[in-house]
Amino acid sequence: MTRLAVAAVAVLALSGCTATPHPEAEPRIVTVDKMVPVASPCVPATLGSAPDYPDTDEALKTASGPAQRYKLIGAGRPLRIARLNELEGVVAGCPKAAK
Repeated sequence: MTRLAVAAVAVLALSGCTATPHPEAEPRIVTVDKMVPVASPCVPATLGSAPDYPDTDEALKTASGPAQRYKLIGAGRPLRIARLNELEGVVAGCPKAAK
């Protein structure tokens, strides 16, 4: 009886090996578009460097008197205002500045 049981188990075990496998389906290729944010610089390449301001520390220290210092400061002020207006336009165009 044990021989019959061993034989039956062996036959069942070996019969699993002879089963034909299911044909696998063709691989399914799916294309997915993902939108990824890309960092872009806020400062344009056309933005030049700051102008040479006439009212530097050295120029103010070497000025001949108060009138000369005021003249240097007066000449530097319009340059600073123009540069500030230019930079404010650039900063306003940055995405994080809009918050």
